[in-house]
Amino acid sequence: MAPIEYLLFEEPTGYGIFKVKLQQDDIGSRLKEVQKQINDFGSFTKLVELASFVPFKGAAQALENCNDISEGLLSEHLKAVLDLNLPKGSSKKAVVLAISDKNLGPSIKEEFPYVDCIASELAQDLIRGVRLHGSKLLKDLQPGDLERAQLGLGHAYSRAKVKFSVQKNDNHIIQAIALLDQLDKDINTFAMRVKEWYGWHFPELAKLVPDNYKFAKLVLHIRDKTSLTDDSLHDLAAILDDDAGIAERVISNARISMGQDLSEVDMDNVCVFAERVANLVDYRKQLYDYLCAKMHTVAPNLSELIGEVIGARLISHAGSLTNLSKQAASTVQILGAEKALFRALKTKGNTPKYGLIYHSGFISKASAKNKGRISRYLANKCSIASRIDNYADDPTNAFGQVLKKQVEQRLEFYATGTPTLKNEVAIQEAIDLFNKNRPQEEVEEHQESPKEKSKKRKLEDNKDEEKKRKKEKKEKKEKKDKKEQSDEKVKKVKKDKKDKKDKKEKKDKKKKD
Repeated sequence: MAPIEYLLFEEPTGYGIFKVKLQQDDIGSRLKEVQKQINDFGSFTKLVELASFVPFKGAAQALENCNDISEGLLSEHLKAVLDLNLPKGSSKKAVVLAISDKNLGPSIKEEFPYVDCIASELAQDLIRGVRLHGSKLLKDLQPGDLERAQLGLGHAYSRAKVKFSVQKNDNHIIQAIALLDQLDKDINTFAMRVKEWYGWHFPELAKLVPDNYKFAKLVLHIRDKTSLTDDSLHDLAAILDDDAGIAERVISNARISMGQDLSEVDMDNVCVFAERVANLVDYRKQLYDYLCAKMHTVAPNLSELIGEVIGARLISHAGSLTNLSKQAASTVQILGAEKALFRALKTKGNTPKYGLIYHSGFISKASAKNKGRISRYLANKCSIASRIDNYADDPTNAFGQVLKKQVEQRLEFYATGTPTLKNEVAIQEAIDLFNKNRPQEEVEEHQESPKEKSKKRKLEDNKDEEKKRKKEKKEKKEKKDKKEQSDEKVKKVKKDKKDKKDKKEKKDKKKKD
């Protein structure tokens, strides 16, 4: 490995280029004596010296460069610094530069072909030494300048990372769907407890009214079963969605109920708990409406295609809408069935055909033999919808509607053999649907005129024709070359045969003589 010549050090205040005067041995870099040499300022100055330090113009430029480096990009400022301070390399001798982040290496190499970037353990040790003695090596800085710059840049970088777009914020969806699932479990558990507790007083009511919310509301309204009379029929029917038949049965069962009487204190506690359950159900409805509205804002196409709840579960399981959009359709298909997948791989059994998307109505509509096929097709469309939602500037559900139509047609195709809408036609239909609700000026701005389209088409046709001509020429040339080669071979073979014949004849003549 070539020795390190220069060292790039990224400071919150600017970029520092250090020249490496004496390089340690790579083998002995972990020895205590070597590590001590780096920690000691006097010894470390024998290893490196400051070649150049270029400060940032302000906090905005520092943050911009920090963002570029974190993404492994070479900023214009850093490019200028390297261009000014590094010697010009050549193909015979490249300049070796030590860097802290190996992801920055390819970007530097792209701009400076004769600069080899190294992020080895030895390079990291030297950078650690520079960081440790930074305030002494950079003499023009005042005490505490580096610490203040680090703190300011750290806060600015964190703020920039935490900032989000209101339109694309999927964190609330992840939290909402998690809370919704938790509420479902809690409501079921608490409702069972209410039924069991109130069942001591009126056991017949649980069989008459299985719905948890209606049961809790009835408990609050009835309290003591002896208070029910024929006059209560209208109020009970109002709670039971105007079902007078069940209301009459509740009143008649209350008269002959086998339950025991409860004291006022016990009844109060039962009613307080029933009220909590009813409030939880009301809150769950409110949360569901909020989740639907949020899904229609953040992922309108996905929610249109597969439903708000399943779409939210997919986003939650993937971690974010961006992560989901990066997943392949085959991964989306089995999201949520990871345990079954790895168990199948371990036991060499059949892998699962679906995960979270199993709860979609499309899969339940399909026949048993077509469930795997439709789940694969649906996962493909979900993947497309999530990508459109994540990368589109204007949120719209037009693509979701067309994709849903395609999935419905595919189901019909499995049943009757009717052909499905082609992707090209479907996307064009979605674009037309999207442009329908937009102002005409915007549509014209984004659309190409017929003349431009025809010009484009002519250019493409010309290019294709040119490619064909070149290909034909190449093929003709190759055929010609092959023919010439074969002719030459035939000639050579004939010549060899003739030579052999002549030699034989000469030998025969000599023998005769």
